[in-house]
Amino acid sequence: MLSEDKIMDVLEAFDLTRSYRSAAQLCGVDHHTVRRYVAARDAGLDPTSLATGERGTLSDPFIEKIEEWVDRSQGRVRADVVHDKLCALGYQGSPRTTRRVVRVVKATWRRTHARAYQPWIPEPGLWLQWDYGNGPVVAGRKTVLFCAWLAWSRFRVILALPDRTLPSVLSAWDRTFRMLGGAPTYLLTDNEKTVTTRHVARIPVRNPAIVSAAIYYGVVVRTCVVADPESKGGAESTVKIAKADLVPTEANLRPDYETFADLEAACQAAMDRFNTRPHAVTRRVPAEALDDERAHLHRVPDEPYSVAFGLSRSVSWSSTVMLNGARYSVPHTLRDTRVWVRVAGDEVVVVAGGPDEVKEVARHRRVGPGQASIDPAHYPERKEPADRRPRATNPAEEAFLSLGEGAKLWLLEAAAVGTRGIEARMQEAVALARIVGVDRVDEALGLAAMAGHFDAGDLAAICDARRIEVRRADPSTSLQPGTGRWAGFSNREAR
Repeated sequence: MLSEDKIMDVLEAFDLTRSYRSAAQLCGVDHHTVRRYVAARDAGLDPTSLATGERGTLSDPFIEKIEEWVDRSQGRVRADVVHDKLCALGYQGSPRTTRRVVRVVKATWRRTHARAYQPWIPEPGLWLQWDYGNGPVVAGRKTVLFCAWLAWSRFRVILALPDRTLPSVLSAWDRTFRMLGGAPTYLLTDNEKTVTTRHVARIPVRNPAIVSAAIYYGVVVRTCVVADPESKGGAESTVKIAKADLVPTEANLRPDYETFADLEAACQAAMDRFNTRPHAVTRRVPAEALDDERAHLHRVPDEPYSVAFGLSRSVSWSSTVMLNGARYSVPHTLRDTRVWVRVAGDEVVVVAGGPDEVKEVARHRRVGPGQASIDPAHYPERKEPADRRPRATNPAEEAFLSLGEGAKLWLLEAAAVGTRGIEARMQEAVALARIVGVDRVDEALGLAAMAGHFDAGDLAAICDARRIEVRRADPSTSLQPGTGRWAGFSNREAR
């Protein structure tokens, strides 16, 4: 039994050589086989029909059983398993023959059982699909990529989330709607626990919290059939390209992220790149298509849906919030505002937002009443009392400090020990710099600061000492006896 390509090679070889035996040698078949295919073609028949009808095979008596096994396994049964079962029934064929027959039967089964798709023509402002992808590990913590896809304009939204909890999902909703400039009619996603609590008779039972949020934003949540990712292929594709671009791998040579803010910046850069280039199907730039679709989106409420974010708390002057008697820090820019605080396991999560967006701003380990969890990153750089830098407040101080770092060091050390007449010494240094040079005076001030010499005349004495060249005696003309004799003495003592 030859394949169709092999049959065409046989006929081509015969047309070239006009000899059955020569064609058989070129194609590696018997010359009688070449004769049969040539005769069928000359008779006006389909030569490929001889591939299955020229003679029976050892698998023919078992073909119905093979088809039954393939159908029962939904086309997944392995050929070696089929061969073992056939041998138990008296099959005498080889494993190679079995693999060939199973391959043909599986191909036939897939053609008859393949899922048929009706072309979906999306309408503007109607569908938004979203899904999740595993994000990179940032500072030892796993992250989640929220990936949304507006079906008509093909506009993609990629947001970094700390987890898949309901508050994080609702904050991603709010940020997505405000980024799009409106909310669509339907939201399509998987059957996550935040969306579907369970199934009854294959009917998904919605999470009441997500239903309440959907009513607030004026959208309807729909979920795809279980284990059926094809029904939201746009979101699946967004997850695929987001992970390939944002998660550090050897393929993209992207370095690890140091902070969560770096990951958010990378997500924004990826969105800008995906939405500003023409889409492969529509040939339109998604950002431009979104301008047209925005007219079909409905308005988003001015305030975000905050019921699921936790308890409302006011941020004190110390940039902290109270929860169950414990204090937790938040970024200092949120001082005198209101945030939402909730407990997630053994952590306390703080969420803040306004008309533009809602996002997580702090996350702490839960502490007991009377204790505090303070993150230094939430506060500006603190100025230590001992870390003081001189700053001029008048022309005389500016002239002295302009001498260099030695002058600044001298002022710090002189002030620390309570030197009297500092202003007079500073004027002397400025006057001396006009005579001997700024560099020499600045160097002398640095030496005076390290040696603790702050009296009148000390600076001039140091400048004079640094000006005198140190003369060293030449050993060849010196009368000072050497130490060579002592070397021999020590050697005798050692012996």
